Amino acid sequence: MNHIASIQSALIERGLDAVLILDEKNQRYATGFPFTDGAVLVSREDAWLLTDSRYIEAAEKAAGSCCRVQLFDREHSLLSRLRAALQQAHVEKLGAEEESLSHARFLSLEKDLGLPLEQAQALFRQLRASKTPEEIESLIQAQRISEAALEETLQILRPGMTEKELAAELVYRMLRHGSEGNAFDPIVVTGANTSMPHGIPGDAVIQPGDFVTMDFGSLKNGYCSDMTRTVAVGHATEEMRNVYGIVLEAQLAGIAAARAGISGKAIDAAARAVIEQRGYGPYFGHGFGHSLGLDIHEPPSAGLAGEELMPVGAVCSAEPGIYLPGRFGVRIEDVMILREDGCQVITRAPKDQLLVL
Repeated sequence: MNHIASIQSALIERGLDAVLILDEKNQRYATGFPFTDGAVLVSREDAWLLTDSRYIEAAEKAAGSCCRVQLFDREHSLLSRLRAALQQAHVEKLGAEEESLSHARFLSLEKDLGLPLEQAQALFRQLRASKTPEEIESLIQAQRISEAALEETLQILRPGMTEKELAAELVYRMLRHGSEGNAFDPIVVTGANTSMPHGIPGDAVIQPGDFVTMDFGSLKNGYCSDMTRTVAVGHATEEMRNVYGIVLEAQLAGIAAARAGISGKAIDAAARAVIEQRGYGPYFGHGFGHSLGLDIHEPPSAGLAGEELMPVGAVCSAEPGIYLPGRFGVRIEDVMILREDGCQVITRAPKDQLLVL
């Protein structure tokens, strides 16, 4: 899976002759190859992947059909390879990733390449915001892996386990079902710790009557899944059930409002209104969701500051929550694909009522 042609079309639209890609995720987006430890250069009519001896063979197999794969070493440095490619492509206006590069690296590249660098981060932000069918298929595969891991983990979740032990079980099962690694460090918290949206798994022991929140994700072909489920252990109070129901209602309201062509802020508002009307507004501090793909957090976002219109093919999380400090919290998270007429939720794990184990 590569996106060289899309990048080349974007170069023409933006008046650039070429773009230098040094961000690892953008390199993978461009070429489909994950480990360059070098550079990718895409011009209007050509493309180069420059890497060292550790990756040259794998790079030729994976990306040789979409770009020129070249080795850099002591005899032919990365800079010399880049200069030669720039000269061959007659590049005068060169773009670079101003947000991924340090200011010092940006200035150093301008000096070493003998060209002023144009800001081109927005090129990748725009292209990566709208997923292709192939990207969506990888995202769905990653989601299925996570769901299989969750199903197995729920069968062994019991009082007496620690947060760390439960997190380890999730990670182990994701790997067994084909994950390439963690999309992010899993959040597995129990009891009062569930009031911390990004709590870190520790030595806290699961007790009867606890909420347990599990937020985790797999990787497939480099693409991330992201899901959260909150379950009760043994029994749940009426308040716990009530809060869970409000979060679920808010999530469904946000999903119902979600579609391409509206702002992320508008999607967030639909869910936030439910929580505010029930008196829990101060306890929902984060946004409704974020886009995801090769990175677990990508623009555009569906939060309070999400002014950008959501494009067709955006893949976005739906994860409202209520967090009562020192007591408990609830978050329910699915992933949705935005279409012109609504959205498609790709998460299949049950959530329709509080699961009491």
